[in-house]
Amino acid sequence: MLFLTVGFRWREEPTVNHKPIDRGYQSSPQVRTAQSLMVVHAGTHVRDEGARRDPGLQYRLMRWVICTPHPEKVEKLACELGIPPLVARLLVLRGLEDPEVADRFLHPSLRQLHDPFLMADMQTAVGRLRRAIERQEKILIYGDYDVDGTMAVVVLLTALRAVGARVETHIPHRLTEGYGMRVAVVEQAAADGCKIVISVDTGVREHEVIGRARELGVDCIVTDHHLPDAQLPPACGILNPHRSDCGYPDKNLSGVGVAFKLVQALLGHGMSDRVVQSYLKIVAIGTIADVVPLVGENRVIVHFGLAGLEQPVQAGLRALLEVAGLDGQHITTGDLGFRLAPRLNAAGRMESARDAVDLFTTSQADKAREMAERLDMRNRERQEVEEQILAKALEITQGSEFVGAAAPGRRSDGRHSLVVAGAGWHRGVIGIVAQRLVERFYRPTLVIAIEDGVGHGSGRSIAGFHLVEALDAARELFDRYGGHAQAAGFSLPAERIPELAARFERHAHSMLRAEDLEPVLRVDAEVSLRDVDYKLYQVLRQLEPYGLGNPTPVFAARSAQLLGPPRVLKDKHLKLRVAQGTKSSEAVGWGWAERAHTLAASQRLDLAFTVDESLYQDMVSLQLVIKDLRVTSDD
Repeated sequence: MLFLTVGFRWREEPTVNHKPIDRGYQSSPQVRTAQSLMVVHAGTHVRDEGARRDPGLQYRLMRWVICTPHPEKVEKLACELGIPPLVARLLVLRGLEDPEVADRFLHPSLRQLHDPFLMADMQTAVGRLRRAIERQEKILIYGDYDVDGTMAVVVLLTALRAVGARVETHIPHRLTEGYGMRVAVVEQAAADGCKIVISVDTGVREHEVIGRARELGVDCIVTDHHLPDAQLPPACGILNPHRSDCGYPDKNLSGVGVAFKLVQALLGHGMSDRVVQSYLKIVAIGTIADVVPLVGENRVIVHFGLAGLEQPVQAGLRALLEVAGLDGQHITTGDLGFRLAPRLNAAGRMESARDAVDLFTTSQADKAREMAERLDMRNRERQEVEEQILAKALEITQGSEFVGAAAPGRRSDGRHSLVVAGAGWHRGVIGIVAQRLVERFYRPTLVIAIEDGVGHGSGRSIAGFHLVEALDAARELFDRYGGHAQAAGFSLPAERIPELAARFERHAHSMLRAEDLEPVLRVDAEVSLRDVDYKLYQVLRQLEPYGLGNPTPVFAARSAQLLGPPRVLKDKHLKLRVAQGTKSSEAVGWGWAERAHTLAASQRLDLAFTVDESLYQDMVSLQLVIKDLRVTSDD
């Protein structure tokens, strides 16, 4: 395998015109860019999910964007808030220049949670639920099978039981029911005497289902965060901050976040700070798993949720943390995203998502441990199936029969999008495979599993390309579809897949420029390795929690010398020891084992990295987590 390097190509760019910059940042006055070649593949960002060696490894060009904020803005913010200059720099780079706004960002408070009655239809929804509780009318919570959806079910189920409601749940099976709501389910609910159906993380586009419920005398309350159609379904109440007539201040809530706002409104003054924080543990899991921006209200949710997870009370939560190796640890957003969420998602991907709900609603420790271990086993099965489908998908992208090819034999590098399909692929993992193909090729991607003449698809996107809007442009091809900017699901007759691929490519070609198809690495500052110490790490912790909208700060170190040969850990990861002058540091590349043979002792490297703690045999130390590297010279 040949590893190529390229020299720096610096240029000054006004950030306001730099479209590819990660949407998590606000405009900065000036940036410098450089280009290097990076391996973009499945393991790059994965720590706990067990990514394995990929066939046909591809090298993708990555552009580094070196951020340079206005010095006077940094100095002013540091002075007014009494914070370290580095924290002020990072805040300014994130668009948080106003001292009051920056101070709220640094000090999340439960008082920053918005009044739930600012959301359209909230008064109507709460009034109807209270009447149902008083009359002891039966209520059905109609869930979804991903982590956001199952956590929303847990939150609503817990709250409704607490106020004495008669409540049942329906968790759709991914393989037999698929995404969204079904008419047959609401018809059965009506036959069983249900008077209210509350949808969570779904429903805002379910016109037929909600219309049928209305005919049967069942009131529907929709809690959803997906984009609605121009016309809303005929529900009793639709809680969705994306409604055009909704004045709710925060549009970035997850599905469980919207469900929590309903609980907040329903319980009212009964929600003390202690009760709120007990809910936020679960809300935080769904919020992080759904990869919504961790700014505004979501930042408050995750801040208090992470703190609560370090002191779990509920039996299922304790058991899950134990099997994930997080019991008694400082828990980060990365731990939730890469260690807890995959195990919870494995329930819906491989079997039944009800296991995730049951885990968080049981009070029996033995039962909880058994369920957590079963989820852990399902996650390992998911990893194996995922690897098999990924290998097949990669073979397709390199073959002349590629369904997404614009011309016979044309390969993925010349395209603006990818569409791959296969018979018998497990529908539970195609979304993850789509994400891994995005990581490898950096193209909007659709992966489709074909069963009995029907294609069940899942899509993932890149910055600047709205996936649902792309599907909207071909809406007549689908039996059903839904989602948001970065992820979507759909189904269609299998014979329409080639037409979908062609139209998806045309739409991508019309929307994306060549530079949009280059992965961009945003570098917050250039540093010397001697500056990377616990003082720096403690400074960085002031900006936690990190995630979309507030990414972990990335630093660059120039001309670091590689001390000794690279090491490979567990056949998957890369371990280096690098030095500048007398200061040496350990560096790890998660899933970067394929790079080991391209590196040799004494080489000089430019490194882009984040800073993290490493716990090994009860010893804690700092390590650099490699985001990108290039060989600059050999000694």
